[in-house]
Amino acid sequence: MSGFKEPSFADRQKAAQQARQDILNKFRARPGPDDPAVRQRQAEREAQAAARAKAREAREAEKAERKRRDAEAATAEAARIVREKEEAAARELALEAERKAARDARYAARKNRKK
Repeated sequence: MSGFKEPSFADRQKAAQQARQDILNKFRARPGPDDPAVRQRQAEREAQAAARAKAREAREAEKAERKRRDAEAATAEAARIVREKEEAAARELALEAERKAARDARYAARKNRKK
């Protein structure tokens, strides 16, 4: 068995040239832009992109609708709170008037007893 033979400069240069040639051949073997397989892949990519865009638009529309419903709910809740406060104020006024009438009646009754 013989030992390892160190490749010479010419051998290394030849190997590098062969590698460059292999890469060039691989590049030349690629199908061109007018090849049917390339066009089919491009059409598939465009269809996928269109589907993604359509899905994104649907999500954005749903998000806008949800935002609108949330705004409507917040407005309705604010109106309900205002209405409840007004009703509470009206009840308080009615209760205060009732207390005043009862107090006035007590004063009048006391005044009538003193006579």
